[in-house]
Amino acid sequence: MALLAVKLGLTLGIAYGLAYPWLHPGSGAGVFRELEMVGVAGAIAIVVVFLSLVFLYCRDLQRCLTLVKPEHRVAQPASVWWMFLLPYNFIEDFFIMSNIARSLQREAKANQNIQPLKGFGLFSGIGWCSAQVISLIPHNIGTYASVAALILWAIHWRFVRKVNLLLQRF
Repeated sequence: MALLAVKLGLTLGIAYGLAYPWLHPGSGAGVFRELEMVGVAGAIAIVVVFLSLVFLYCRDLQRCLTLVKPEHRVAQPASVWWMFLLPYNFIEDFFIMSNIARSLQREAKANQNIQPLKGFGLFSGIGWCSAQVISLIPHNIGTYASVAALILWAIHWRFVRKVNLLLQRF
C-alpha cells in the first residue's frame, strides 16, 4: 500500500510536468512546442506512429516475460501494458524495467544460454525511463532528454528482441 501511495504521489508530479505547457502557455515549453512546429496533421501522424511503436514494444516486452519460466518471473507478462496509462506510466515504467531485468536475472540462473547478455537491459531500460521524466523539463534540457530517451528506448528494445530470440531457442 505504501508503494502505491509513493507511485501515485510521484504521478502527481509527472501530471504537473505534463500540464506545465498549458498552465504556463508563454513558456514555450514541452513537447507541444515541437508538435506545433509540424502542424496538426504532422502532430497526429507523429502520435499515431509513436503509439504504434509503443504497442509493438509492449508486445515484445510481454513476449519476453512470457518466455521466462513462470517460477522466475517477478511480474505478470500483461503488466507491461501499464505503459499506456498516462501519466502513471512515467513512474510505472521504472518498475516494469526492473521487473523484466530481475525476471531475466532469475531465468539466467537456471538457463545458462541467456547469460551472455550482461546487465539484463537494466541500464538502457532505466536510462530511457529517467530521460523520459527529464524530458518534461522545459526548453533545451527537455528536448535533449527526449532524444536521449528515444535512443535508449531503441537500445533497450533491441536488447529485448535479442533476449526473446535466445529464450525461444531454449
